[in-house]
Amino acid sequence: MAHNLLYRIGRIFVLALPLKFSYSVARILADIYYSMYDKERRAVTENLKIILNRPSGDTDKELQKIVKEVFRNFAKYLVDFLRFSLIDPGYINKNVKLADLSNLEEALKQCKGVILLSAHLGNWELGGYVLGKLGYSINAVVLTHKNEKVNEFFINQRGMGNFKSIEIGASLRTCYKALKNNELLALMGDRNFSSTGLVTEFFGRPVLMPKGPSVLGLRTGAVIVPTYMVRENDDTFKMVFEKPIYPESGGDEDAAVEKLMKSYLPSLENAIRRYPHQWYVFREFWGKTHGKN
Repeated sequence: MAHNLLYRIGRIFVLALPLKFSYSVARILADIYYSMYDKERRAVTENLKIILNRPSGDTDKELQKIVKEVFRNFAKYLVDFLRFSLIDPGYINKNVKLADLSNLEEALKQCKGVILLSAHLGNWELGGYVLGKLGYSINAVVLTHKNEKVNEFFINQRGMGNFKSIEIGASLRTCYKALKNNELLALMGDRNFSSTGLVTEFFGRPVLMPKGPSVLGLRTGAVIVPTYMVRENDDTFKMVFEKPIYPESGGDEDAAVEKLMKSYLPSLENAIRRYPHQWYVFREFWGKTHGKN
């Protein structure tokens, strides 16, 4: 109940205040959170040590500066999410640069649907919202929040931009139907939230990774386009569409799934390595639970 109320109060404030002022308040709150929550701060620090190939005992000021930026950028991400009702074509034209959109158009020409493979990086929610506003039929597999009211709030926010939510645990039929209709299906490839997955190397260490993007691509023929919505230094955004990856069906499915995963995981690694201050994972990613945290 408290979380639902906080989100609704937060939305009232960010809709009433100028964006830059909202970002400033978010930055202050993020710094407070950073200083108070040792567990999350340590987890982000340990994750960044692996991503940036730092010694295990390294806690230098440069690393901690990046850790703090993770908290600040996540707070800005929430501001953007709460402002969805204000996102219009004028905002998009001024604040969002679409890089290599031709890669997405090329993939759509195959008429088998497109899997937009992304990560918990930058502002993936805003990316989906923008594509919906630009006229693309976009669906996204999303987590179901434990609080029913909060879950409803998040789904309604996404729905403002014709951004359709498919909750994890729901029937896969919706995913198959979207791809069959040559629509976009956004999937996260950097964290496993299901009961199945595949242990593979990510940044040189074994971890359980989601295989859904690979399985869906192989079973439907949908083209995979790694896509990232990242924040620039001036708080504008760049949405990058990388070259399409075409699934090769046939033979043993397990082997094909692993092969396809290994073809796109380097893209996720490169994006996270380039924008480590925008990767929002506040629990230790490489641990005894192999990423199921």
